[in-house]
Amino acid sequence: MATTREIRDRINSIGDTLKITNAMYLISSTKLRKAKKALLDTEPYFYSIQSLMARLIRHLPEGFSHPYLDFRTDIEKSQLRRGYIAVTADKGLAGAYNHNVLKLVEEKLAEHSNNMLFVVGEVGRQYFEQRGIPIDEQFHYTAQNPSLHRSRMITARMLDLYFRREIDEVYIVYTRMKNSLQMETEIVQLLPLNKLNRETFDKAVSAGVTQQDFRMEPSPKAVIDNIVPNYLDGFIYGALVESFCCEQNARMMAMDAANKNGQQMKHDLSVEYNRVRQGQITQEITEICAGARAQRSGQGS
Repeated sequence: MATTREIRDRINSIGDTLKITNAMYLISSTKLRKAKKALLDTEPYFYSIQSLMARLIRHLPEGFSHPYLDFRTDIEKSQLRRGYIAVTADKGLAGAYNHNVLKLVEEKLAEHSNNMLFVVGEVGRQYFEQRGIPIDEQFHYTAQNPSLHRSRMITARMLDLYFRREIDEVYIVYTRMKNSLQMETEIVQLLPLNKLNRETFDKAVSAGVTQQDFRMEPSPKAVIDNIVPNYLDGFIYGALVESFCCEQNARMMAMDAANKNGQQMKHDLSVEYNRVRQGQITQEITEICAGARAQRSGQGS
């Protein structure tokens, strides 16, 4: 059985840890409020640009071809070179947030050998380097400070590789916030332009985006050339903002769980401390009484 001193030291250690987890909870809650505001500001553009692309693709003339719509049918599917953008955090202690992204990326990398890996976030870089998985490029200072400038850098790099045919398909793996309690890891194909689903329209309408008919002037090719880079910028920026929001939410929930567990451990240790201390006091009283009886019996004899 542990001594009272050992138990007291453990209680003090847990108390010190709780100060850290409490501070991290408060920091994450502050960052989450800021991230949620950025997410709310971004969502209308995020969904409207997707909706616009879906409508644009649907209204393209029959037989229209463009590099952004080139599915590389001249290459066997097993030989396609796929690029994956993994959006992780710069720090851990965020529950399963990083693990879910890394696990999904690893599964995709294992499906084909001809891949390129691009990492956002220090956690992702360390994870893949420790496992000997080659990283083609890491985008520094992006996970904690998502901005349009950062997204444009990523977009420019992807488009450059795509047009040089060093990459045939581009995917982004990020975390989407379903609601304040649920998060979901998603993988989305960015290039070539894949068929966008009906859910995009529903989200665009809920975000207050008005759907109207339009004409492509001066030509469908000119429209595609100008809109697609902006679409990629907007999508990647939206994914970065949403991932950052999910990261702070996951860390806040993890720290809240840690605080609750720490408080429970402190309570259990306090009960154990009182029990041990009470046993020591009882033993001391018993020894005093035994000594007093022995002294009285010695005087009587």
